[in-house]
Amino acid sequence: MPVIGMGTASYPPVDAGTLKSAIVEAIRAGYRHFDTAFIYGSEQPLGAAIAEALNIGLIKSRNELFITSKLWCTYAEPDLVIPAIKMSLENLQLEYLDLYLIHWPLKFSKEVSRLPVPKEEVSVIDIKSVWSAMEECQLLGLTKAIGVSNFSSRKLEEILSFAKIPPAVNQVEMNPLWQQKELNEYCRAKGIHVSAHSPLGSKGTLWGDNRIFDCHALKEIAEAKGKTIAQRWQICLRWVYEQGASVIAKSFNKKRMEENLEIFDWSLSVEELEKIRGLPQCKFNSIGTFIEPSAELEAQL
Repeated sequence: MPVIGMGTASYPPVDAGTLKSAIVEAIRAGYRHFDTAFIYGSEQPLGAAIAEALNIGLIKSRNELFITSKLWCTYAEPDLVIPAIKMSLENLQLEYLDLYLIHWPLKFSKEVSRLPVPKEEVSVIDIKSVWSAMEECQLLGLTKAIGVSNFSSRKLEEILSFAKIPPAVNQVEMNPLWQQKELNEYCRAKGIHVSAHSPLGSKGTLWGDNRIFDCHALKEIAEAKGKTIAQRWQICLRWVYEQGASVIAKSFNKKRMEENLEIFDWSLSVEELEKIRGLPQCKFNSIGTFIEPSAELEAQL
């Protein structure tokens, strides 16, 4: 699994042609991991971009790429998991995924028509039966590995109590202002790789803001590293990397795509890591953005 992947979710959504062109440029720049999901609406543009990259010789084989997709909450039932992954594969024009994740530990009773989703349409998934279907996806060769996204250590512990194939990955929000230290330590102890989404705090989305970009401590570290204001996000990506996690970074700007890959020839000092460790913590990708508040539901997650 490549250390840096390109995220394909966008808010507000971009048109399919723009997304396809950005992915082709990302492959040209050296990206080999692409993160998509049924709900993003990006599977078809990603599939078209892979086909074009093969056609023009940017890659010789689909095997050079690592493709992640996710099971959406509407399909979080045991008899819908295999049809859902087959639908994603059809969208992507692929025979297999490298990684298939349960997107949230939630089940929606019907297609989402508005946000936040009404709480009466949301429940916690029957994780034992759904995970069994995920295992079947791997056994059938539809995906090389399976995992979860946005799962707490408590929900992971539940899966590990019965799983025949343990989760390979837990993709969660992780950045200097939401460091996930305890969850990261738990996953490391259980052999579950952490992949970080929202490494820059989801700036520009419904649930994100500019707190990371405006963080004074991160500005100081960037200046000490000779980074420009526009390169400040490299500090966040490097910090995630130094926590032992891989990172999903999203940019459709060619220059920024290239800069996102330039985090391997320098490191953060002990003092800089301590400064980041002491930052006040604030979760950006709150589940409250997506579903109506429910103390009963959140208590089960």
